[in-house]
Amino acid sequence: MTRSTTALIAGAAALITLAACETATVEAETGDLSRIDLAEQMGADPVYADPQTIDPDFPPAIAELAFESHGARLNGIAYLANGPGPHPTFFILHGFPGNEKSLDVAQSLRRAGFNTVFFHYRGAWGSGGAFSFANVIEDVAVAKAYVAGRASDLRIDPDKIGLIGHSMGGFAALHAAARDPGLTCVGGLAAADFGATAQRLSKDAEARAGFEAYSGYLAAGPLSGTSGEALVAEVVASAEAFNVRALASRLAGKRVLLIAANSDEAVNVETVHEPMSAAFAAQDGLDLTSVRLDGDHSFSWTREALTREVLAWADGCR
Repeated sequence: MTRSTTALIAGAAALITLAACETATVEAETGDLSRIDLAEQMGADPVYADPQTIDPDFPPAIAELAFESHGARLNGIAYLANGPGPHPTFFILHGFPGNEKSLDVAQSLRRAGFNTVFFHYRGAWGSGGAFSFANVIEDVAVAKAYVAGRASDLRIDPDKIGLIGHSMGGFAALHAAARDPGLTCVGGLAAADFGATAQRLSKDAEARAGFEAYSGYLAAGPLSGTSGEALVAEVVASAEAFNVRALASRLAGKRVLLIAANSDEAVNVETVHEPMSAAFAAQDGLDLTSVRLDGDHSFSWTREALTREVLAWADGCR
């Protein structure tokens, strides 16, 4: 399907949705049919439609989060789904540095009945401490334990917590899930593999200089407690430990989602996504869903398609 065809279909769907809402409003005004009844008959689309009935005692809500990881305060939020729960919950993990936060996906998951949690790692976007890739993986484990400990007031089912990460967040999600038997659903959106990055930086001086320069630029802004030189050194020294493909056996028994973007210039589909998918597909007991979509590294023109793929996969994690 071409991009123009997809746009026409999306536009038609939006017009149909708008027409349905207008019809529902008119019917409600005449008293013939309430908007809620019509929505229940037609079915609500969590990509577009807000909840049609709100639990007065447990409405959708946002909760500010602040917790410590290895002595540093981390900042986050939780989007609480409609109803008392307990709700299955997904962490939405941002990348390096996290300009694309995927909160549209988080909101759609909430409308579908999942709680979603978002936070900033140590040394990122105002959270305390020093940033490093190893710290990111540790912070995910700490954050998961923190929200599980607040399961009651956050309406969380502590036995149904999953991870979905974009770019570096996908790398962190896969590593964290490999270390935690309780994390059985994990997704990577344009997931990075810093093991593959380490190999490239060791062989390509130009790539190494570019990564160091960009990392140094970030260290002067949204990331703190580090430098370009330090981050390059960490990646190169941790080539084996950071290898995502090598996690396949430790992800056996889990549901794994990998979504790649065909025009991604940051995480190459052929050299990163495809080898990762192949390694996971070859692992017995690993339930893999691997998808390629049109789009750039942030899926900038395929956000709806991305969200629908995530929702369809996440439904099996309830």
